[in-house]
Formats: sequence, C-alpha cells, structure tokens
Amino acid sequence: MIEKNTDGAKGGTYNAFTIPGTEVRKMSSRNGSRGYQIFISKPSTEPPPSGYPVIYLLDANSIFGTMSEAVRVQGRRPEKTGVIPAVIVGIGYDTTEPFSSARHRDFTMPTSYTELPVRPDGKEWPEHGGAGDFLRFIEEDLKPEIEQDYEIDRNRQTIFGHSLGGLFVLQVLLTKPDAFQTYIAGSPSIHWNKPFIEKEAERFASCLKKNEQPVNILLAAGELEKHHKCRMNDNAKELYERLSALAEKGVRTEFCEFSGEGHISVLPVLVSRALRFALHPDGPHISMS
Repeated sequence: MIEKNTDGAKGGTYNAFTIPGTEVRKMSSRNGSRGYQIFISKPSTEPPPSGYPVIYLLDANSIFGTMSEAVRVQGRRPEKTGVIPAVIVGIGYDTTEPFSSARHRDFTMPTSYTELPVRPDGKEWPEHGGAGDFLRFIEEDLKPEIEQDYEIDRNRQTIFGHSLGGLFVLQVLLTKPDAFQTYIAGSPSIHWNKPFIEKEAERFASCLKKNEQPVNILLAAGELEKHHKCRMNDNAKELYERLSALAEKGVRTEFCEFSGEGHISVLPVLVSRALRFALHPDGPHISMS
C-alpha cells in the first residue's frame, strides 16, 4: 500500500516506499496458537513450465527486503548473475523490530535449561523447544497456501536461515531431508544444542541411500565470528567436513567464510552467495574454488 503523508515542518508530501511485486499477509497455525506475518515476493516474469523456484526465508522482518530486492535485480540477467527469478516466502512476526523473541521458540528443539549456553545478559532464555510445531506449520499450512496461490516448482525448494534460524535449517536437514532440496544455514547456532546435531548427523549419514535425490547444503559464517567463544565457525566447518564425506550419496555441501564480516554484517553477502547457490540456471551450484 502506498500512503501519502504530510511533513508539517516543510509542508511537503511523500510516498511510502514499497518493494515492487511484494505482499504481506497474516497466517496462523492450524490450532491458532501461533501467528505469523508472511512476506511474499513474486517475479514479474512468467513462470517456467515447471513453476518458479521458491526460497522459504526465516527471520523475514530482518532480511526479506534484502533478499527480495537482490532476486528482483539479479534475476533480470541470469546469464550474467547466475540467479534465475524465484518466489521468496519470508516467515516473520507481527512486529516492526527486526527480530522477535518468538524465534527462540520456533527455531529450537526441546532441551533442558541446564544444557543451554549462558545468555550474555545473564537472564533466562525465552520460551524454546517448538521447532517441531514450526516445521508442521511450514509443511502443512504455509506450503499448501503458497502452492495454491503461486506456480511453484516443488523440486526446487530452498530454506534459508541465519543464527538460530541456521540451526533450524540444520535440524530440518538432518531429521526430514526431503522437506527441501536446498538448505542454507548462515552462522548456525550449533552450540545451542550440539549433542542433538551430532547425534542426528550420524543417523542422517547411516540412513542415506545412494540413489536418492541430491541434497544441497551451504554452510557459511563471517570471518570475525571465529573469535567468539561459541566456536560458531569451527562447529560449522566440522559439520561441513562430516557432510562432505557423503558426496557419493548425493549430499553436495559447500562452506563459505566471508572475509571481514561479523555475525550481522554477514547477512547481505550471504544472501547474494545463497542466491547463486540456490537459483543457478543449471540447478543448485557448488563452487569448485
């Protein structure tokens, strides 16, 4: 919606900026206990015969604008950028802030408070452990609505998350790998529940069959994050090495460490790299460099 406003000091008018091709809608989980703000970006071009690729984006309040504009600009020249047009579905919350405390509930698996890392401010962590319900919302409520309203290629579905959102991405990958074809975990908070990730990674490896559909994984972090006591980069690299050993079983994995970037500043460069990874004209693209 475009709104006209009057600046009393200058006596002028101006229009609110709206990203072309986007909309925002509200959705609730089936039991009505959880509400979400869903940000959607649709390409201006006609869909290919198979439908548009789709990226499901966590923490949409903070990063939807960056990703939707990047796809809108880069998707105009796929032969130059390595990015084809796609539908972006951002999952956010009813807030004007970039992050909501509800993300702790939605992005984490159940664990006891005694196992959690100490919070920087010394306070108790917000409600957590609802990742199973959140995934059901995505699979049973959100995806069917998006697929009803937009032409979607179900063989080119990506999920993108950063920090605790990156942890959620890995939890989905390791427990329900057929939910998406491409998984992008930026600065994943593996330290939040590392025993669970290690256990599920072992089970994931043992359950894979050689001829299953390939799974594409991008793990990434900012260079400056390696100095943090949570060992963000080391944990991500360890998981990358573990998953890289599964290449013959169709697991295609890449790790990127972005020079000079920290936990938050990494987001714009991660988005750009993630788009080339997930939306390459020839399919998810693993760099050989």
